Amino acid sequence: MTTPWGEVALARHPEDPRDRLRAWDASDAYLLRHLAGQDVPLSGTVVVLGDRWGALVTALAAHRPTQITDSWLGQEATRANLARNGVEPGSVRLLTTQDPPPERVDVLLVRVPKSLALLEDQLLRLAPSVHAGTVVIGTGMVKEIHTSTLRLFERLLGPTRTSLAQQKARLILCDPDPALKRPANPWPYGYDLPADVGPLAGRPVVNHAGVFCADRLDLGTRFLLAHLPPTQGAQRVVDLGCGNGVVGTAVALANPQAEVLFTDESFQAVASAEATYRANGVPGHGEFRVGDGLAGVADDSVDFVLNNPPFHSHQATTDATALRMFTGARRVLRPGGELWVVGNRHLGYHVKLRRLFGNSHLVAGDPKFVVLRAVKQG
Repeated sequence: MTTPWGEVALARHPEDPRDRLRAWDASDAYLLRHLAGQDVPLSGTVVVLGDRWGALVTALAAHRPTQITDSWLGQEATRANLARNGVEPGSVRLLTTQDPPPERVDVLLVRVPKSLALLEDQLLRLAPSVHAGTVVIGTGMVKEIHTSTLRLFERLLGPTRTSLAQQKARLILCDPDPALKRPANPWPYGYDLPADVGPLAGRPVVNHAGVFCADRLDLGTRFLLAHLPPTQGAQRVVDLGCGNGVVGTAVALANPQAEVLFTDESFQAVASAEATYRANGVPGHGEFRVGDGLAGVADDSVDFVLNNPPFHSHQATTDATALRMFTGARRVLRPGGELWVVGNRHLGYHVKLRRLFGNSHLVAGDPKFVVLRAVKQG
């Protein structure tokens, strides 16, 4: 990526030479040009919220910025990109969306996330650290910035306007108003599940902002809950891409002897899963891990992997994440162990499972979803 301060070499994480998706886009470049063109002072505390692959903090590393991200993969990409560009360790402070924000923010740069709820939560968390002189600039592609996005900045920070579009990217320019009366933060958000979801009927769910379908049970998960595998005894089960943890919690309630690992690359998701698990007083053993899928899980150590894989990476539609999840599941399952997947029927996951496992069995289906079961051969 070419910046006003020179070129920076960037890659996503994990690196894949076949991946044609870049680690930056026009909105990142637009923001950096604006900072240089307007001679924005960067000597104070610079905070970058939602920097997807570390492009912004890598370019601004000389100013010792703080990055706040919900993505473990994005944070790892940032570490790798900083090292790739010869930045000294410690030059950039890396925080998650679950960490306390800096006490003072002089420049706040916001890469607009897909989730308006996550933006709301993070702006409310950062608002006490923003002062009248704070420079607040948001950035995103035109299709990512909506009227609701601008209203949120205006309601939570102060008067807001937008720039002209460049290369289908736009900036959000906000003038903070410390006297603004802000609402209480509604996140995390909890609700009770409906009566038709098996062992979780009527039980509480806790969702931190940004988790998929945070205000209701999504249809794919509902369909999987109706067709969970019958685990027995002290089996090891992984809720892979756990989201708010309802699938793993349902397994633990049905089989208190099960050892359930909840894992997701989203810090918000794993915090939600643990909160849901604790709210239900599950007597079994739960482990909660933020990371890259099943990395760190030993080979041949798991009896069941349960998975509702995503098929988007930010705005891009891709099956790369699902394929990596399936491949990881095959590695960690014991011979005879089973991967259970729910997905939209049109995604054709059965083809990928047959290639990896040599088999794919239809457990249940309706016009929109299928639950598939693949068994690891001995």
